[in-house]
Amino acid sequence: MLMINETHDIKLTSWVSSANKDSDFPIQNLPFAIFKRKGQEEAFRGGVAIGDQVLDLAAVAKTKLFGGSVQTALEAASQPTLNALMDLGVEANSALRLALSQALRSGSESQNALAQALIAQDDVEFGMPCQIGDYTDFYTSIYHATAIGKLFRPDNPLLPNYKWIPIGYHGRSSTIGISGQKFHRPVGQTKTPDATEPSFGPCKRLDYELEMGLFVGKSTQMGELINIEDAEQHLFGVCIFNDWSARDIQAWEYQPLGPFLAKSFASTISPWIVTMEALAPYRTNFTRPETDPQPLPHLSSEQNNQHGGLDIDLSCFIHTQAMRDNNQAMTQLSKSNFKYSYWTPAQLITHHGSNGCAMRSGDLLGSGTQSGPTYEEAGSLLELSKGGKTPVDLPNGEKRTFLEDGDSIIMRASCSKQGAARIGFGEVVATILPANIQS
Repeated sequence: MLMINETHDIKLTSWVSSANKDSDFPIQNLPFAIFKRKGQEEAFRGGVAIGDQVLDLAAVAKTKLFGGSVQTALEAASQPTLNALMDLGVEANSALRLALSQALRSGSESQNALAQALIAQDDVEFGMPCQIGDYTDFYTSIYHATAIGKLFRPDNPLLPNYKWIPIGYHGRSSTIGISGQKFHRPVGQTKTPDATEPSFGPCKRLDYELEMGLFVGKSTQMGELINIEDAEQHLFGVCIFNDWSARDIQAWEYQPLGPFLAKSFASTISPWIVTMEALAPYRTNFTRPETDPQPLPHLSSEQNNQHGGLDIDLSCFIHTQAMRDNNQAMTQLSKSNFKYSYWTPAQLITHHGSNGCAMRSGDLLGSGTQSGPTYEEAGSLLELSKGGKTPVDLPNGEKRTFLEDGDSIIMRASCSKQGAARIGFGEVVATILPANIQS
């Protein structure tokens, strides 16, 4: 598990002045993305955020300022995806982070050389950070699971396995897109309780899910097990994740095998991946109520108990078409925190690989909807509208039980703690288009 080191020092400042002014991306963060300049016929490559700039890692690699494992990591980051960088593992990526931190600090002798490798974030477009071979979505918020369970099983909201095993399903990676994604309202088969037969048409209960995404770092081979003490050696970093859901399609199709077309039409990730190392100051302990089952031995360690959780503030906003037409600001729907997860990142990847399943660099693990203990901390409209029975009032007079065409959902995340610098994840934005119906 990566712990606090000199790169987290709250007193550090950067010669990139915008990094020192209430930015998501101070020198203590240094998240990774894939980008290229807007309107330019050039290759996508890796970059690091510093203030309102992107440090072009391919350009840095060409300077030959660094040697050894740092140069190797820079060359890996120069590729059109971050998969190779992720697969180098914790030590190489930590060395790169330290070298960049030192080079970007105020007074660095590398300033003149690296200044030529900066590009304003406003002048770039982002690509997918990596090739996502496999995607697994978990169900880690007990508050979300309980709230949803109460809608369908009032007397028994949590299934017997929930407190024993990290629940997840294998999803579709082909429709995961980067922030800015626009997608058509899904079409599918649904059945109302009073209907004798199902019907086929546009989804009527479209919803968002406020989640975090965990990217696998160093790969494992088929049959190779992951010990929970070493689990985070196989995690690269974290992004914001909106896992869209067609609730009416899901209600009809999910039994007996679980989510299918209701979850495979679109998912959206933020462009910046905040490394596990950057998150070290915001670790929290992992505890369970004494009355709950305690994790089985393969999912338990003192290290995980002391530092397994992550304190990440989450917020979700809506910007409707009417709001945009009238130049009105978006409005917040809810806020929550990743610390409410019933399972830690280390437990998720440990359990995922416990049957010998190979984990590959760039694989994505969705956290599941991150709801908190109060109504205001609900991570979906399904919860906020109490299953569609109670519309959510918006400041401009509109109401929502579920999402309408033209709605944009914006999610943000950040970490703050006394004695540590505030760092952020940027945001993830996506917009719903009308259904694409075959004539």
